[in-house]
Amino acid sequence: MIRVLHVGLGPIGAAVARQIVARKGFQIVGAVDIDPLKVGQDVGAVIGTARKLRVKVAVDIGKTIKVSEPDVAVLCTSSSLKGVLPELLEVLKHRVPIVTTTEEAAYPQKANRAVAKRIDEAARKANVAVLGTGVNPGFTMDALPIALSAVCERVDRVEVQRVQDARIRRLPFQQKIGAGLTPEEFQGKVESGSVRHVGFTESIQMIGDAMGWKLDEITDDVSSKIAEKAVTSEWLSVAAGQVCGIIQDGVGFVKGERRITLRLEAYLGAPASYDSVLIDGSPRIYSKIDGGVHGDIATASIAVNSIPAILSAAPGLRTMRDMRLPSFAGGSTTPGVISS
Repeated sequence: MIRVLHVGLGPIGAAVARQIVARKGFQIVGAVDIDPLKVGQDVGAVIGTARKLRVKVAVDIGKTIKVSEPDVAVLCTSSSLKGVLPELLEVLKHRVPIVTTTEEAAYPQKANRAVAKRIDEAARKANVAVLGTGVNPGFTMDALPIALSAVCERVDRVEVQRVQDARIRRLPFQQKIGAGLTPEEFQGKVESGSVRHVGFTESIQMIGDAMGWKLDEITDDVSSKIAEKAVTSEWLSVAAGQVCGIIQDGVGFVKGERRITLRLEAYLGAPASYDSVLIDGSPRIYSKIDGGVHGDIATASIAVNSIPAILSAAPGLRTMRDMRLPSFAGGSTTPGVISS
């Protein structure tokens, strides 16, 4: 039985916790959140399970770890690596391995190298591992194309497209892509950095390093998708002429040539969701997931499914490139061995 501490019980953190409750081999032993409306409440009530879990949400990470003695912590609080640094260091101080959905932790870039080094050093000192993962970054736009390239003798170009009808996504995601804003409001938020999908540069760099390409430049451009007619979700109503979502293009260049291209179209009312990967090389690989990978379900799932792997990983800040391949964790936590 793997004892799990949850740090952050927002939409994704709660989804992770619900999966932990539903699966064999896992047990919630502690939970921490800064929301005063959640502190002191039973975790089951906070995450919407049908029964009480007899674990109350606390506010102090250190005290909760001492009381609950978890085997692993799952941290789902922020996209910013700098923003989660204090929480990560507090958990590591108590020698607890971590799986986090912090996008910038998936493959830290130059701007976060100093922070990543601090986390890596703290994890090594604690003799545990920290993994940043998720659906994107963490899988659809990086780990998946990297895995598909394993059957190639030559790779010339990688192209990933992700189209999502954002009506099925959680409210914070719909807000993050600017749904319901005017075009002017959208542009202002793009310039301030509050509207965009975090993780494109991380995914591009991960692919580039995996392919052995020295990238000269990475671009990450955001534009709006304007609603041609009124569209609604469970939480938002968007009028014609307003922004219904985002189009984001990321490109990795080698000597001025496009080698990696990522394109995300996430907006309310997208007619056909899908995820596709094209590897131009030998052999040419094209893979398409009709209907796409549900971002919220997949983010929670890959966090849970990575727990057995992080427990046996080498100490330090890890990425999906250097982890053993995770799979659905249905109860067995035995590492990859052949049984007789």
